[in-house]
Amino acid sequence: MIKAIFFDLDDTLLWDQKSVKEAFVATCRYASEKYHIHAEQLEEAVREAARELYASYETYEFTQMIGINPFEGLWGNFLDDEENFRKMKNIVPTYRKEAWNKGLQALGIQDEAFATELAERFPEERRNNPFVYDETFHVLDELKGTYQLLLLTNGSPDLQNTKLSITPEIAPYFDHIVISGAFGRGKPDPTIFEHALEKMNVKKEEALMVGDNLMTDILGASRVGMKSVWINRHNKERNEVIPTYEITHLEQLYPILRELSSNS
Repeated sequence: MIKAIFFDLDDTLLWDQKSVKEAFVATCRYASEKYHIHAEQLEEAVREAARELYASYETYEFTQMIGINPFEGLWGNFLDDEENFRKMKNIVPTYRKEAWNKGLQALGIQDEAFATELAERFPEERRNNPFVYDETFHVLDELKGTYQLLLLTNGSPDLQNTKLSITPEIAPYFDHIVISGAFGRGKPDPTIFEHALEKMNVKKEEALMVGDNLMTDILGASRVGMKSVWINRHNKERNEVIPTYEITHLEQLYPILRELSSNS
């Protein structure tokens, strides 16, 4: 009998990839008006520069463990009281400027002041563009009250709470919110799933993990013996990690839950 449902946040309930994409589109379009460059080419160059720079910092291993990607570094402030987050807070201003500067340079533009302006504009655009999947609130409305709900998200507490503050309707649905940066380990580490089960006071057989990432959400659930639902909206290829169920839309949870209820 399923008593609790654990939801991932980014690209499961919030459409984070679209929010980042739209922030890039707006910022790069602004740059193209000044320099008559292709906005798409600048976006590609900045994304590549950001990935390379991000991987070069001493905090990279920590960000991998906690689950913070390079594009979150382009807009997050990381105001968390922990040594590695303090390091990130200090690194981030230079990182942002350098990513945009290198992106402009890749298109033959030398303008550090403008790179700084773009680095400051991108976070504003990201905050102004929070996207939530169409079905998110309808599904949470249906489940709330019947199941205990827990949000299990990788990232910096400061940044994940910022995402929740700019989409304030989400947090009230959840009995508990577990953020990897506050816990100290990220999905797929089994300890964060065990911690979530303890928080909800349920056994692994009584909980279901719903997420979009095979290598974090689904792998972590399988490591502790939890059933999992992979939300695969964009027809991604499966790898060696096998979810219990696969869906393309959150409303497809309903028949799964009915099946699990009738089997118990």
